[in-house]
Amino acid sequence: MPPLPPVTQALLLINIATYALDVLLGGQLTLWFGLWPLGSFFMPWQVVTYAFMHGSFNHLFFNMLGVFMFGSELERLWGTRRFIHFYGASLLTAAIAQLIVTNLAGGPPYPTVGASGGLFGLLLAFGMLFPRRVILLFFVLPVPAGVLVVLYGLLELFQGVFGTQQGVAHFAHLGGMLGGWLMIRYWRRQAPFGRR
Repeated sequence: MPPLPPVTQALLLINIATYALDVLLGGQLTLWFGLWPLGSFFMPWQVVTYAFMHGSFNHLFFNMLGVFMFGSELERLWGTRRFIHFYGASLLTAAIAQLIVTNLAGGPPYPTVGASGGLFGLLLAFGMLFPRRVILLFFVLPVPAGVLVVLYGLLELFQGVFGTQQGVAHFAHLGGMLGGWLMIRYWRRQAPFGRR
């Protein structure tokens, strides 16, 4: 097995370290670095830092498993610089989508945390670049990557619109996918950025 590329490795280590430190500090990092809705405790840096906070060990584990699975291969394919740009675009569009939705929906303010927006961008890219590659869903069910991306996108849209799984930032996940899709379109000089 080839060694982990540097950015993927750094993402895993930083996320694990910040989770452990946040637990030790009783959630104080989340208060400062989670993504709060506009008009509450929002600070500009939170559109990036929220992605390094996680609400539970399971949340951290599954996000980092996805970053490991998809991010390492994409970083090897694209190189470090392009991978950083892609992951960053996915995180930013996920944050913007979440801020828009929480602003429109109102309700009690609480912070959004987790690397899921970036992960969903990576998942989308993997599905676009390797649509026939088989992924074992739940480690047992073989599904082509392209099909998996469509299913996940539709599931997130359904859950976001109908309010299932309260406390999950479904529109941030979709925002991450949108950011990833836009980056790939930009690199390919496809609409809305130009023609081939």
